Amino acid sequence: MPVDIPAGLLAVASRGQEWADWLDRLPRLLRDLLGEWSLQVDGTAAYGNCAIVVPVLAGGQRAVLKVQFPHWEAETEHLALRTWAGNGAVQLLRADPRRFALLLERLESRDLTTIDALDACEIVGQTYKRLHVAAGPQYRPLSGELKRWVEGFRRLPASAPVPHRYVEQAISLSEDFIADPATDGRLIHTDLHYENMLAADREPWLVIDPKPLSGDPHFEVAPLIWNRWDEVVAAGDLRFAVRQRFYTAIDAAGLDEDRARDWVIVRQMLNVLGTLENTDGTLPQDWLTRNIAIVKAIQN
Repeated sequence: MPVDIPAGLLAVASRGQEWADWLDRLPRLLRDLLGEWSLQVDGTAAYGNCAIVVPVLAGGQRAVLKVQFPHWEAETEHLALRTWAGNGAVQLLRADPRRFALLLERLESRDLTTIDALDACEIVGQTYKRLHVAAGPQYRPLSGELKRWVEGFRRLPASAPVPHRYVEQAISLSEDFIADPATDGRLIHTDLHYENMLAADREPWLVIDPKPLSGDPHFEVAPLIWNRWDEVVAAGDLRFAVRQRFYTAIDAAGLDEDRARDWVIVRQMLNVLGTLENTDGTLPQDWLTRNIAIVKAIQN
């Protein structure tokens, strides 16, 4: 049974020739994997920012086949899932790293956006403890990524549409983290937000879609703050709402307040940097404002 590529995924061809070429190869790649792994299509394919997920049956077991656009953040996903072995995370059943293909246990479509945000922050914070095991040498170190990022901060002109004191603060904090041995060494997910924990039969909630690094557990908190932002704004007191999420997560995880706060500042400024470096001339002002507001709220 052929897999219909969702129209929304086909739209990523506009990102460039590499994406268009991958989409051209994708139907045959899926067909090959379904045959080689003796899988039967068992539903309609879904997709994310750079992957297709096909519900399948594997020897009668409900599973999903995930195939990703080749990129470095996905290179070690299978290794992280194998390390966690289902402990707090989706179970890896089979992998072909060369083709960026994973066979995973099938979870429900319901994610943490369906429950109260603070309850979700507590669940994620408790799950950190299960994920942050020792990282092997096969993972990129967070300090190495930070060296690259800090050079981007230094290139930002004083005229950039962001308070320059926050740029300087991000540079100073980054330099401290680069020199700190504790910046590396633990297996971190790096993108654990509300939509990356799904309901399951085996456990109430399981983590999906890691972008693993060898890093610092305190790096993990920021996505819980910048996602579900409409709810933060609707609360009326933005500073209080930001800090509520922050303290709920770090208390559940047993993280150090000052270190986690410093990483939130760095990560929000990384969001700003990425936006300013990749703009086509039209800045998403709401996104810039959100990240700058979090930097202010978390420390003032």
